[in-house]
Amino acid sequence: MPEVTTAYPPGTPCWVDLMASDQQAAIDFYKDLFGWQGEKGPEEFGGYAILTLKGKPVVGIGAAMAMGDNPPPPTVWTTYLASADADATAAKITGNGGTLLFPVMDVGTVGRMLVASDPAGAVFGVWQPVDFFGAQIVNEPGAVIWNELNTSDVKGAVTFYGAALGIRIAPMEEMPEYQGLNVGDRVVGGAQGLDNLPEGTPPHWATYFAVDDVDSTVDAAVRAGASVLAPPMDTPVGRMSGLADPQGAPFWVIAPQMPEES
Repeated sequence: MPEVTTAYPPGTPCWVDLMASDQQAAIDFYKDLFGWQGEKGPEEFGGYAILTLKGKPVVGIGAAMAMGDNPPPPTVWTTYLASADADATAAKITGNGGTLLFPVMDVGTVGRMLVASDPAGAVFGVWQPVDFFGAQIVNEPGAVIWNELNTSDVKGAVTFYGAALGIRIAPMEEMPEYQGLNVGDRVVGGAQGLDNLPEGTPPHWATYFAVDDVDSTVDAAVRAGASVLAPPMDTPVGRMSGLADPQGAPFWVIAPQMPEES
């Protein structure tokens, strides 16, 4: 379903954004890499940029700014999970061992949001839509195709995300060693332990962008100042690679393996 026209069911990843110390440089890098369009937004929203693909919103890129006595947020892609009631979700997050990093706040008339960490320390956002429900293009080259929780405590994640956001985490039938994030009868993302990641990797949510050609995308990213975290590799779900953009934000690119026609 490349084009999304209605609000995401609660618990579903609905948006990703990047807070960068050099916002314009980040915008330029990703526009060149993925063919996005857009520019810095209005000052009343801190210049937050909504980048588009085929004229429809796909991601946000903002300027990393300190709030109060807190340092600026790290340069990472943040996954936002949909909610019908951000305040109720915030209470469930804290009531089940999570921590609010930024409390529920209104974002003009477009929605309400919060940023939190789960009990293992993985950071995520929550988005309650008002005038804006999230990404309108997904699952095609240049857009987000997968959101993945990497955690040191899979069992704890099952309990936390189930209680706080209604996400059911269970082994996937085709890959029983890998966990699927389920909302209703749909798999909306994945989860795994940290065993296959470099030692010292903290719990986190990873963002995967679909591309037509992983190797050429990696080459273009490196020429633009990115670094390779995981070289291109073939997997049962497609060819993929892990990258860090010029400001250090990690992300993945994948050319998905399409199922063979019978």
